[in-house]
This record gives sequence, C-alpha cells and structure tokens, in this order.
Amino acid sequence: MKTKVLIVDDSAVVRNLLSSILSKDPSIEVIGTAPDPYIARDKIVKYHPDVITLDVEMPRMDGITFLKKLMKHFPIPVVIVSSLTPKGAITTMKAFEAGAVEVIAKPEMDITKGLEIVSARIIEKVKIAATAKVKKRDARKEAVDKRRQPLTTKALAQSTNKIVAIGASTGGTEAIREVLISMPANSPGIVIVQHMPEKFTKMFAKRLNEQCAMDVKEAREGDGVYPGVVLIAPGNHHMVLKRSGARYYVKLNQNPPVFHQRPSVDVLFESVATYTGANSVGVIMTGMGADGAGGLLKMKEAGAKTIAQDEKSSIVFGMPKEAIKLGAAQKVISLSDIPQAILSSCR
Repeated sequence: MKTKVLIVDDSAVVRNLLSSILSKDPSIEVIGTAPDPYIARDKIVKYHPDVITLDVEMPRMDGITFLKKLMKHFPIPVVIVSSLTPKGAITTMKAFEAGAVEVIAKPEMDITKGLEIVSARIIEKVKIAATAKVKKRDARKEAVDKRRQPLTTKALAQSTNKIVAIGASTGGTEAIREVLISMPANSPGIVIVQHMPEKFTKMFAKRLNEQCAMDVKEAREGDGVYPGVVLIAPGNHHMVLKRSGARYYVKLNQNPPVFHQRPSVDVLFESVATYTGANSVGVIMTGMGADGAGGLLKMKEAGAKTIAQDEKSSIVFGMPKEAIKLGAAQKVISLSDIPQAILSSCR
C-alpha cells in the first residue's frame, strides 16, 4: 500500500517541486496539495493522508497554530519544510514542540536546484515519518509537562568525571527535551547527537537552554565537557570526545557520513567508549535506522552503563531496537524513566 502524502505550502513552486520529487517514488502517492491550512483541513478530512509536509510560515493561519489543531483532532505525522533563516529555525523548534516528527531544510541556493539535489533525502524523511507513532496531544497536559521541575538528587560531586552520551533521530527533539528538563543543574556533563540539518541545531540548543536547569549549547571545537553542561553536536559535523589529563573536551570534523548521517551517533559513542571506559552512561533513543547501535555496544564492552528507550515510548523504534538486538542495552525503559536511570547510573 502506498504512503499517501498531502503537501501544504503557500509557494506554488515548492508545492510543484515536492509533488514532482515525491511522485518519483513508486511507494508514495501525493494525494493533494494545499496553499494554506484551511484548504489543507478540508483535504485531510477528505483524503486521510498518512503524512503531511508543512511549511510553517504561511498566510491566513500560521503553521504552528495549524499543527496544534491537527495534533489535537487528527494526529498525523508531519514533516516540516523550513527555511534556513534564524526565524525559520525558531519556528521549526516550536513545530517539534507542537508534534512535528521530521524537518526538511529549504536550501539557501536556487530552490529548484536545491530541492532536486536533496530529493532522495526528502523521500527518505517522508518514508520515515510514515512509520512514526503520533498520538493526540492535550494542550493542558503539554503546559504542565513544560513546567516540570528537575529531579531532586543527592550531591553528584563524586561523579563529576562521568560523561553521559545521548543519541537520537526521528522524534528525538522532544524526547531529548523531556530528559533534559528533568536533569538537575549539577548533573554530569552530557554530549548529544540529534540527527538534524545544519543551522537548526544551534536553535535547538538555544530552546533547550531556555527550558532546562543545565547549560545547553551547540558544541564548538575544543569545548570542555563539565558538570552542568550539555553539548549538542552541530548539524553537518561529527562530534567526538577527547581527553587531556582529567579534562574531557570535544572535537568536530566533517569526515564522511556514517549510516548516511553527519553527525553520527556511532562516531560519538565510539569516542566516548575509547576515552571514558566505565566512567560513562550511553543512552540511545527514538529514531530510524541503526546509527548508534554498534557504538553503544562498544560503550558497554568498555564498562559503561547503557540504556535504550523502549518501543512503547519511542516515536520510531529503530535505533533502540537495533541496539537491543546487538545486546548493547543493559536497560530498556520508558522515556519518562530515563532521567532517573541516568542519575542512578552516575552515582
């Protein structure tokens, strides 16, 4: 059965290009396009799409408002099609918080040339989104969740040499947020790879920093990994952990993608296994594919504590599943239990 896609974008050029690109794949059927959310709403009711691609910067009704209404009444996997501007990045982060599962970056270059170049990636992201589990969202519950206080914990001074490494992909932006808002300010240093296009990771880190007790930032070359600090790998760069004496720090590179990803979870996890041994905790979360599974196994073999998100709480149970199949995960637990498990593993 084909994946039915509805394209929502106020630009006729983008609608036509996306329709042309997606129609090239025999497993995808573009069941319609819409220039604004009002027309999209009617087509959703009529055609029941499996996936929606959505431009969040539109007239008549902005994409975030539409997305919130959609998740309340018709929860459907949504792929955001966003510009690479700072405003576009901010809006994309809000879209993830409202329930979107993936993002496609509109290239800065000539749009026709750019979208054709990334057509394979667009098709891949739509297919991944089609596998995502999207549930109805209660706005009141969301508001309570965002006010959640960090876990109270005993002093973690004895564990300042611990490093926590987290990897995620589809559905990971909200899963990572849920973990980090529960972490106290004195938590061990955390390094994170979230599969995300270049220029979006900086805004992702900024949004998290506004919501978390820990200091969250996009990693730069040579940044130290200290208690209370979270480093997010920048898009289009691998991030590796290094050690100099008692000091941990990160280095960035643009070596070839691993599992078609840069940054790659495997690259991070393998470096953590090499330089921290048993002084680390590895966490693999929601996402499609196998990136991170082998690296988590290397962390476990080096003596680290390892955790995988369970199927029920994962938007896409791909990366955790592959890690579990390899025997890399010592614990398989719900997303809501991961923060406490990390803190317990660091004592």
